[in-house]
Amino acid sequence: MVKKAAKKPVEEEEVIPVSADPLEDGLKLIQSKPEGVLQSELWKELGVDSRKCSRIVKRLEESGLIDRIEFKKDGIKTYLLKARQMPVYPNDLLAGDELIPCIGCELECIVEECHPLMDWMYQLAIVQHTED
Repeated sequence: MVKKAAKKPVEEEEVIPVSADPLEDGLKLIQSKPEGVLQSELWKELGVDSRKCSRIVKRLEESGLIDRIEFKKDGIKTYLLKARQMPVYPNDLLAGDELIPCIGCELECIVEECHPLMDWMYQLAIVQHTED
């Protein structure tokens, strides 16, 4: 009788949805990792070659969306890519005179199911529609 080896549990990695725009995909992937992502790993995760990845990184860096920090891994020079923190404009938090409900909210909710947020977004749509 032959024993079958027990299967090892597979670690789940964060899946970033792939769009038709590798630039957008690259930015989303970098933003999803606050500790940063190595450029030498980014191109593999995006499914592009290293040359195309370099062009993507260059455009993101020139746009001011990411920082590119020299980094050595196993004695090999690469770059650590980190998303820049973008300023939040106060008007982006308002729907008319209503402040976004997430500020000061202590509920741990699922964004797509948060009724106060959905109501706020509805108010935002009404305000934007009446301004047009």
